[in-house]
Amino acid sequence: MRRTTASTCCYCGVGCGVLIEHDADTIHGVTGDPAHPANYGRLCSKGSTLHKTGDPAARALYPELRLGKGMARSRTDWDTAMQHAARVFGQTITDFGPDSVAFYISGQLLTEDYYAFNKLARAVVGTNNIDSNSRLCMSSAVVGYKQSLGADSPPCSYEDIEQSDCLLIIGSNMAYAHPVLFRRLEQAKSLDPAKRIIVVDPRRTATCELADVHLGIQPGTDVALLHGILNLLIQQDWIDETFIQTHTGGFDALQSLVGEYTPEHVAGICGIDPEALRQVAQMIGTAPSFLSLWCMGMNQSSAGSAKNSALINLHLATGKIGKPGSGPFSLTGQPNAMGGRETGSLSNLLPGHRDATNAKDRAEVADYWGIEALPDSPGLSAIELFEAVRRGKIKALWIACTNPAQSMPDQTLIREALALCPFVVVQEAFATTETCQFADLLLPASSWGEKNGTVTNSERRVSRVRSAIPAPGEARADWAIACDFAQRLEKQLKPDQPSVFGFHQPQTLFDEFRGLTAKRDLDYSGLSYQLLDALGPQQWPFLPGAERGTARLYADKLFPTIDGRARFIADTYKTVKEQQSTDYPLILNTGRLRDQWHGMSRTGTAAQLFGHVDQAQISLNPADIDRLELHDGQLVRVTSRRGKLVLPVVADEQLQAGQAYIPMHWGDRFLRGGGVNVLTQPAFDPMSGQPELKQAAIRIEPVSLPWDVFILVEGDIQARFSALRDLFEDLAYASFSLAGREEPALLIRAANEQPRNTEWLAEVDLLLGLDQVPVLAYDDPHLAVSKRIKIEGSRIRAVRLCGETKARDWLINLWRNGESTENLQRWLLAPLSAPPGATAASVEKIICNCVNVSHSRIQAAINSGMNLDSLKAELGCGTECGSCLPEIRRLLPAPNAPASTI
Repeated sequence: MRRTTASTCCYCGVGCGVLIEHDADTIHGVTGDPAHPANYGRLCSKGSTLHKTGDPAARALYPELRLGKGMARSRTDWDTAMQHAARVFGQTITDFGPDSVAFYISGQLLTEDYYAFNKLARAVVGTNNIDSNSRLCMSSAVVGYKQSLGADSPPCSYEDIEQSDCLLIIGSNMAYAHPVLFRRLEQAKSLDPAKRIIVVDPRRTATCELADVHLGIQPGTDVALLHGILNLLIQQDWIDETFIQTHTGGFDALQSLVGEYTPEHVAGICGIDPEALRQVAQMIGTAPSFLSLWCMGMNQSSAGSAKNSALINLHLATGKIGKPGSGPFSLTGQPNAMGGRETGSLSNLLPGHRDATNAKDRAEVADYWGIEALPDSPGLSAIELFEAVRRGKIKALWIACTNPAQSMPDQTLIREALALCPFVVVQEAFATTETCQFADLLLPASSWGEKNGTVTNSERRVSRVRSAIPAPGEARADWAIACDFAQRLEKQLKPDQPSVFGFHQPQTLFDEFRGLTAKRDLDYSGLSYQLLDALGPQQWPFLPGAERGTARLYADKLFPTIDGRARFIADTYKTVKEQQSTDYPLILNTGRLRDQWHGMSRTGTAAQLFGHVDQAQISLNPADIDRLELHDGQLVRVTSRRGKLVLPVVADEQLQAGQAYIPMHWGDRFLRGGGVNVLTQPAFDPMSGQPELKQAAIRIEPVSLPWDVFILVEGDIQARFSALRDLFEDLAYASFSLAGREEPALLIRAANEQPRNTEWLAEVDLLLGLDQVPVLAYDDPHLAVSKRIKIEGSRIRAVRLCGETKARDWLINLWRNGESTENLQRWLLAPLSAPPGATAASVEKIICNCVNVSHSRIQAAINSGMNLDSLKAELGCGTECGSCLPEIRRLLPAPNAPASTI
């Protein structure tokens, strides 16, 4: 019998409520929860396809143990696995001390999972070596809030998006990264055209389509820009002197500093028109309310903390904080990065927004836990942690629910560290992640739809996550794995002491943790599972006896500092760590795709989500394409000071000359050579520890790989993916993706200097099912051309082209659209032929993934005179999640002048 379970989406920090349709064994559908105040029923393209992800064939199902480096892992039972882990960790701690082990966890864990790992590391092991992939995401925002406002407490609510008169979106392609919030902004703008929207981004992203002004600054120049805006606010007397004098400190030093940032000086640094700076300052200074929204473009920087503080300075100087429609509002990247910050899941933090470096804070937590003391030696942040692993200082590493072999910068060193580490435990739901190959012990974890607990979204709203179906195989909840291990380790390290891990369900973890929030800035000691079930998601603070949460902080103009005043922070502008040079003339930026998420461990299992962008590629401004004498689709070698990568180049007018862009998602699983983070740099902010993933100096040069390969195959995707991935490992270029909707296929595009031999081709054909008739075949050994196509009925089931692939995209479209295959044999017999009746073909780009509407259909409808309303009515595009709307608007002829890019 079908039933519905209310839960929370597992992707970004918007924290959308979802309704899971299931039969207690299988999830059949997902819709937005109209009662959830984060999204009111809206979902993006990723959330709306949650039920199509998580391919069981990609899941980790049973514990697997490797008994020696170089040996294969084999299946084992949970008791053996956990006893082995406890024995190795226990012996390592005994021999080398508690700081010889470390835990690297994830913003995708639930709050209960987080709390269990924190207590495990600090109370049982006695180390602060516990860090999270939130270090790559939000740690600069943490420092910014704490330095300026006294606590890591984002003061705003989503409703401020509708209520604000002026919004500044900086370092965020909100349309792709937080599309549900962007839908709210689009609707608010349509209802109030006078609402001013400013977007600051080196690229002209989809978010810019809604902007009144787009400031296309040079990468990494945010601090100079923000100081320049403040300079003008002061000069024009658009500041709140009463608020500054009564509720802040440090203004005089900041005023002296920003006096140097004149419009002309800032324009020279940022590469913008000084009049644009004046226009933006006037918008902010004269607006009754002012809201700022930001994400990775601000945070992922060696000056990320300074950027955050410089932005908060604008709110403090104008007094536009703690009021409806006003305040600094960081958009969290992961579903529970906020919960991780609350529970202390960064090496320098403790539960309840406490600091591991503060003796009083350590004593409070130790007393609450009933232990003698917490460790006082500093913990290692993510970059430092993996460097310590590589140097042999960390000898046992536990990784949970994250994929550092894809997401960390400078992948060559990360993989070297993982390979050298004597004992690596990977606790993971998906056995296909890049990190799993380094696991000496692989522990299967439950995933979305199978978990029970809580998460906190960007607006401080705590929501319930509920399980709809049991986890597959022998997978266990993350908190349960951590608690099991903790209890076993306690027996080894502290056999005479009582256990501090008497947890048997997530609710007991939540109830213990919320006590550590009491009388703190994030106090939600009044919350419980029962209240959340009765009242729905609630924002903290939520004190005992409260009937609803707190929508907005600092309305009383009191800040959680010693004197109750906020602080202006005066940091000078510093350039990015890597500058353009003769050897490395381009600056690489990384960012998000609309329909993929992070390392694609989940979204990468849904073929539908590859419809918008189906392969890794590097984008350049057309002028740079011409200067380098390249053409669209040409393979190039991209080189940074750390590594090299081969991938196709495409022209993109949204980029400025001298800049390049690669989406962050493509790791070694989908792109041979280690993925995009082979190129990125490990330089990090000294305050936050967050790496500068956004800027790296690179060069691009054409590469000659004359022997090309194309594969399309339906059926048994994950098994074929793994086997073929191994076969293509030593080719110079290989890209892997999925295609289709109801009947998905694996796609491989590859190229090499020299042809492979017949034995290699035979092995590939065996994996593709092309070794048996009936199969259309053509071979020309002299030209090293070999083609195989399998057709069942009138449908293509498998294709393998080697030596020439001119018809590759035509064949993809033919397969995808289910068109007639009558021309195939005639084409097949021509060794170097283009597609029949065409000189060129390209893969149809799906603009609207929800209802499967392609770019060509939308463009044809626009050419026939359709507007946005008629497109929605006739084609259905833009009527479901709405994630395609910015791109559709870009195709439409603008009724008014577009936002100026200045």
